Order: sequence, then structure tokens, then C-alpha cells
Amino acid sequence: MPITTAGDRDRTKPFGEIGARGVFVKEIEEALLAGRIDVAVHSAKDTEGLAVGAYLAREDPRDALCGAAELRAGMRVGTASVRRRAQLLALEPSLSIEPLRGNIDTRLRKRGERGLDAIVLAACGLDRLGLGAEIGRRLSPDEMLPEAGQGALALQVRAGEEGLVVGADDAETRRRVEAERECVFALGGGCLAPVAAHHDGELLTALVAAEDGSWVERRSGSDPAALAAELAPLAAS
Repeated sequence: MPITTAGDRDRTKPFGEIGARGVFVKEIEEALLAGRIDVAVHSAKDTEGLAVGAYLAREDPRDALCGAAELRAGMRVGTASVRRRAQLLALEPSLSIEPLRGNIDTRLRKRGERGLDAIVLAACGLDRLGLGAEIGRRLSPDEMLPEAGQGALALQVRAGEEGLVVGADDAETRRRVEAERECVFALGGGCLAPVAAHHDGELLTALVAAEDGSWVERRSGSDPAALAAELAPLAAS
């Protein structure tokens, strides 16, 4: 059942002008609640009356630099993510970060049309579409901490109907992603905040940053709530 969302329809405005969080899932979740579909497949989200019945085995969670093999001073780099923007500027303050919207094919095309030196996309999306050759460099989490849940697809169902998809659930992916999401939720993160969390299987690392990359703070540990409490005063500043 193809569904077009607000984020798909408007590919020019910044996310905050379209409706903040949920711009790529609202219509899908409404269809699920109304019974027009039974399962939604997308990055993990939460809505009252709905539940994540399964997480598929996680793919590459890293961010990918496309168009270049490394960051260089003065480069023009396209991304609509404030999380990526903050960390890119922390790595190389002289970068010119330019807004870039659209699906993967559109963003790759716009890189050439606008003469951008590089763009940053989720590696997993490129891999799923057979476009891994577009990647010049996969940025390690030490360089750029991924968004919570990046690389993992969630199967969302109506609450009480988790049995429809429970057989597809990957327990290790669920353990890691739920810890990441708990931490980011406590920090008030989302598409509009330079907040990130990533679990490598041993440690959970959380990050908050200034939007201009002038400061970045990371904390690592095992307790999502404790990490969020430690970073929350910085996220609010």
C-alpha cells in the first residue's frame, strides 16, 4: 500500500516548517490506526495506540560521505540534519553546510546539479538501494555518532497485535535500539535537535552539541537514563 507523507510531498522547506517531528510517518500511522494497513515498515517511532512489534536485524548504522573520500577545509556539504551539521562543523569548522532535502536519488542528483563537494546520507539506505558505490567514506561513530535507531527497520503494528510480526524480531537489535531511543527521548531529541545515541553492543554513547559545532559533548555507559540526565543540562543550554 503506497502512502505519501508530508515529508515526501514538500522537499524544499526545512523540517521544522513542515511540522517538526513525524513528517515522514504521520500519514502511515493514521492508516495503521484506521485499519487500512496492518503493518508499517519504517524507522522506529512511537505513537499512542501503536507498538513496534519487531525490529529487523540491524544493517550498517553509520553515516556516509558521498562525493568525497574525506572532509577538506572549505568544502560545500549538503545535509538537512542538524545532528550531522553540528558534528561536521565540529570536525571541520570551515565547511559550508547547505540544506538538502528529498529521497536518496534526489539528493544524489542535487549534489551534481548544485555543485556540492559532498553530501551525507545514511549508509544503510544507500546499501538497500544497491548504491553503495556512491559512498566515498563510511564515517565511524567516533567521527559522527549516528541517529538513534539508524540502520534498523521497525515493523509497527496496532497495540495488542504484536504477534503478527514477532517472528521477525531480532533481540539484539531491539536491545540496542531501545536503549538508544530511550536516551534520545529523555534528551528531547529528534530531527530538530543535535542529539544522537548509538549502542555498539558493549557501550551506549550519547551526544549533544551546539548547532554550529562549537562544542560537542559525549558520554558513554550502560544506563540510558543516567546518560541522559548527565547530558540534559547541556542540551537545554
